[in-house]
Amino acid sequence: MQPSLLARRKFLGQCGIGLGRMALASLLAESAPAAESSLAVKAPHFQPRAKNIIYLFMEGGPSQLDLFVDKPRLKAMDGKDMPKSLMAGKKFAFMDQMGSPKICGPKCAFAPNGQSGNVVSSRLPRLAKIADELAILNAVKTTNVNHSPAMVFAHTGAMIPGRPSLGAWLVYGLGSESRNLPAFVAMQSGPRGPRNATDIWGSGFLPTTYQGVPFLNGPEPIFDLKNPEGVGAATQSRAIETLAALNRRRLEMTGDTEVSTRIASYEMAFRMQTSAPELMDLSGETKETLDLYGVEPGKAGFGVNCLLARRLIERGVRCVQVYHTDWDHHNSIEKSLDKMCPEVDRGSAGLVADLKQRGLLEDTLVVWGGEFGRTPMSQQGQTAPGRNHQIDAYTVWLAGGGVKGGQTIGETDEMGLEPVSGSVHVHDLHATILHLFGLDHTRLTYRFQGREFRLTDVAGNIVKPLLA
Repeated sequence: MQPSLLARRKFLGQCGIGLGRMALASLLAESAPAAESSLAVKAPHFQPRAKNIIYLFMEGGPSQLDLFVDKPRLKAMDGKDMPKSLMAGKKFAFMDQMGSPKICGPKCAFAPNGQSGNVVSSRLPRLAKIADELAILNAVKTTNVNHSPAMVFAHTGAMIPGRPSLGAWLVYGLGSESRNLPAFVAMQSGPRGPRNATDIWGSGFLPTTYQGVPFLNGPEPIFDLKNPEGVGAATQSRAIETLAALNRRRLEMTGDTEVSTRIASYEMAFRMQTSAPELMDLSGETKETLDLYGVEPGKAGFGVNCLLARRLIERGVRCVQVYHTDWDHHNSIEKSLDKMCPEVDRGSAGLVADLKQRGLLEDTLVVWGGEFGRTPMSQQGQTAPGRNHQIDAYTVWLAGGGVKGGQTIGETDEMGLEPVSGSVHVHDLHATILHLFGLDHTRLTYRFQGREFRLTDVAGNIVKPLLA
């Protein structure tokens, strides 16, 4: 580090919490280390359609048969035995509990909506009103019937933890337009955090500068944002200067990129002490906007996270993951959906509508879905009807970001168990998302342990009907 810069930092750090702190933050930005230069905006492989992504992930496996897929025969056969011939060769979780299961018909109504006729359940009335913005995939396929490997696969394209997540790949390929907030943020709501946590927003073998930064569910989503009592701006700036000097010296000695990541993380944390409170302050949002998302001042939840997701992408954040947990409905599915759907419906629809009216939907891709879906038969041995895990055909919808809305892709048999057309594998979904960002999934690679790795492994096809 240059002595003159150290002297300037020392002087500005001692100028108090106002002008001195602002100037120090500016100096930190000017002297950004290698890890931050790796977050500089990079050119895509070809003209992109999307710049940012907000992935609304329903952890646990939402039931496509109660939300998006209308199967009149399934409803008519409610309570009857599921033909064993239809289950032959299929993989289900909790096989010993399947026995001779009963058909579980949905208790809701379905109707075509908008000019497109996209079918949405009566449980999601607000999403039904924006049906023409949605491209609904009703035959998405994954590889594992258990939550943890399916969660990891949905995010990284591999079932074994340790691979980079979709968000990390996007930041690695494109960088970030945000200087004062992380390039990749993960938020959560629901009764608990999502399974696998850091494995699903981590950077794997990519440098850790590309990993997601979790915001927690609660009044203080970012830990340690405030200085401890008795630590002022001058003390803090001296600490940052000293750590940066020591770390740069270590970087010169070792050439280890993780050291530059460490430098960048300290300096980003310093800048977030100013940027994060401004981000979280919703006092400037109108009552109409808060109502659109279902936000209650001072109360955390899915709607608040959807609103914060919009505010994050407005500030240049590349990727935002919004997790809502507790969709694992092995029993009492009707009661659970009655409780969960209103909040998620309002927040999801509000986000799409708000992005559109602000002119942000055109280059912001919104994705909604879980790690798998649910079966048409109920799971035996439960106190009230529920559904098992279904991996061969479940629903994911997309909006904005170069997606052709107002269409449904994929169809299943009359029981909603087997795809009959338009099957889309998770690798295909990942390849298409990268394509919308101007990235060729076969070219976005990273060499690790002697071979080239990519998000889609050795698979993946662009779902061309999705493209506007």
